[in-house]
Amino acid sequence: MTSAEHKSTFREFLDSEAAGGIVLMAAAALALIVANSPLAPAYFGALKTYVGPLNVSHWINDALMAVFFLLVGLEIKREVLDGQLSTWPRRVLPGIAAAGGMAVPALIYVALNWSDERTMAGWAIPTATDIAFALGVLSLLGDRVPASLKVFLTALAIIDDLGAVVIIALFYTSGLDLAYLAGACAVLVALFALNRRGVQSLAPYLLLGIVLWVLVLKSGVHATLAGVALAMFIPLRRSPALHDDTHHSALHRLEHALHKPVAFAVVPIFGFANAGVSLSGITPSALLEPLTLGVAAGLVVGKLIGVWGAARAAIGLGLADMPANAAPAHLIGVALLCGIGFTMSLFIGLLAFAGDAALQDGVKVGILLGSLVAALSGVLVLMAAPRPGGPESRQP
Repeated sequence: MTSAEHKSTFREFLDSEAAGGIVLMAAAALALIVANSPLAPAYFGALKTYVGPLNVSHWINDALMAVFFLLVGLEIKREVLDGQLSTWPRRVLPGIAAAGGMAVPALIYVALNWSDERTMAGWAIPTATDIAFALGVLSLLGDRVPASLKVFLTALAIIDDLGAVVIIALFYTSGLDLAYLAGACAVLVALFALNRRGVQSLAPYLLLGIVLWVLVLKSGVHATLAGVALAMFIPLRRSPALHDDTHHSALHRLEHALHKPVAFAVVPIFGFANAGVSLSGITPSALLEPLTLGVAAGLVVGKLIGVWGAARAAIGLGLADMPANAAPAHLIGVALLCGIGFTMSLFIGLLAFAGDAALQDGVKVGILLGSLVAALSGVLVLMAAPRPGGPESRQP
């Protein structure tokens, strides 16, 4: 066996689809342990320590996560122009399922928090799906699930991410500074000009991206959206049908370069910094508070009803086909896995209740509880589902 054919166990782990989700789970678990240990004062104190103009927490949530959103934007653009969402037939089922999976959780949250004006701001928290977590869990099941489900879940999560970006831009932006916003628009014009000229070097795009991030940060729009905006202007050269051209496309090169740093550094650091919540004051009654219950129920029940119900309706009406070799039980299992809303849900929760630590803690408990229940339920359903290719998996 040559060195090119041989991979170390560590390298195989890094290349596996489940790896990013496993590292994120470990980071979240470590944060919970530290936040409930004698190290808690040092943990929370470090996050509030200022490094230059921002504290550590803001550097992570505003700057480091802009890199995450850059990768999200690149994935959305690639999938829409040259991937699983490049044609309308491919978009129909995941698109309808994603819409249902965002609407129903929001409605459940609103129904439980209708009487509290403060907590109503968190209506969007359970609408998100964590693609790394969900795909990681699905990948752990190996050949027990058809490959078409991974494609379906990936496409659904990409559309879900796009919806989350739109929600953040429309509903969690306030106090706009028009001067800085005009400066950001000027940078976007410059990025557009680079794209139109066919510039393939990443350096000018990234340099302008840093300037864009600073201007967006000061404009009142959340700084992470600068990452998505930058991604839209990174050139994509579509891959010919019989030739892999990915190495010659700026978008593919940047996406490839960012994938492992985001999966194994950016997202775990975000998870470690934001999943830490003291459980000392958590009682059974606290879990039934409208905020916490709304988040957890939205993720588990809302995603199940929304994703599965919308997908079944689309299939039943003849608008889309069931994923190949999948049975109805597979669709239920994936709908449950969509209730794993960790990264994006936490992010929206921080925006919705900025400055209110008590409400943020309630959000974190709801997300952790809901995501855990959704993951375990999804795994159990998928393990009990028929093997791909069996007679039941060919049912409409």
